[in-house]
Amino acid sequence: MDFVGAYEWPNIRFILQGLLVTLEVALYSIVLSFVLGCILATIRYSKMPGLSHAVGLWVETIRNLPLLLIIFFTHFALPEVGFKMNVFVSAVVALTVFESAMIAEIVRGGLLSIDKGQTEAGRASGLTYLQTLWHIVLPQALRKMVPPTVSQFIALLKDTSLAVIIALPEVVHNMNIVKSQNVNYTMPAFLLVAVLYFLVNFSLSRLAKRLELKTH
Repeated sequence: MDFVGAYEWPNIRFILQGLLVTLEVALYSIVLSFVLGCILATIRYSKMPGLSHAVGLWVETIRNLPLLLIIFFTHFALPEVGFKMNVFVSAVVALTVFESAMIAEIVRGGLLSIDKGQTEAGRASGLTYLQTLWHIVLPQALRKMVPPTVSQFIALLKDTSLAVIIALPEVVHNMNIVKSQNVNYTMPAFLLVAVLYFLVNFSLSRLAKRLELKTH
């Protein structure tokens, strides 16, 4: 093992550049999947005729597919029908589609945990169904959803490593390039990436605990 050679600044910088790409992909995917997941959950919870069943089928289908298959489909299959994207966009789209289905179930579970009397009280006060959902039900549900949602986002961050299969220059991809320079760089490179993942995910978990305490 050659820690000195592996941890030379050019190698460290290259791996950190990969970490930045990982965080960028994760950030875009987190925001988009949360918004889309909330929309899907609201439609399914509202039990709109036809539409709710279609959304439910979509969510259950995506949740039971491997993420790697969705990444392959987004990057290699969609261009065949005219939707050509670079690796960054392909990774974000694939992660958003997959994680939004997971988030949708978390949000729906949160909505179902709120007593139906809350909805009835909102409607009785003159609010429309959507206003009741937005102003009364959803804010209460979001408080209960903080721990599972953050856990899902941590999983999303780790799942970005699967995009190495389409040559996204994220942290694992760059680590592989560094360790390919010298067989003695393998263990130091793996350890560095493991520490980086730990620091980011541990920070997210601590943030989740703080948010959970504030909501109680």
